[in-house]
Amino acid sequence: MDAGKSERLASELDAYAHWFVTPEPSSDGHFLTLTLFAELGDTARVARDMTGVFLRNAGAEAVVDDARLVVSELVGNVVNHAVPDRHLSSPGSCRRIDVIFKMWPKWLFIGVADEDSTPPLLPVGEPFSPGLLGELSEAVLPDSGRGLLIVQRLAVAVWWTPGEYGGKTVWARFDLNGEGKSVPR
Repeated sequence: MDAGKSERLASELDAYAHWFVTPEPSSDGHFLTLTLFAELGDTARVARDMTGVFLRNAGAEAVVDDARLVVSELVGNVVNHAVPDRHLSSPGSCRRIDVIFKMWPKWLFIGVADEDSTPPLLPVGEPFSPGLLGELSEAVLPDSGRGLLIVQRLAVAVWWTPGEYGGKTVWARFDLNGEGKSVPR
């Protein structure tokens, strides 16, 4: 394996290790979990606004716009598509959404958790070649999956994890340069 691949693999493993560990208040990170409810009319706006407040206070001004859009898309997917697992729902109750932020000097992890165990349909590739997109009408573009495609374009990595007792969390990772600025991909 050449040095570039080894360095990239080591960087990915380091990021994974930071995502996987439970945040400790004494670490050099910033952490927040925000609980919202899907049935409230302004859930996505509140999530966007709180994302901006958290990241500005954590010194990550450079990723605020991209992170707000990612959170908006992921929360919007929960509001519009998530159906709680039978054992997590009760008649007349609201659907819970947790927005999780884990930020270290080199990474920002954003997770949006819901009560639906159904895996998200993450786009695998381009539906059309980039050369044709300019000639095609928007009418022939896919009706669903565009939000997750946007998330994949803005974040360095996107994945999901099943919840311990049901539900799932969709994660997005931004690489930072140690000063809260986004690292180009």
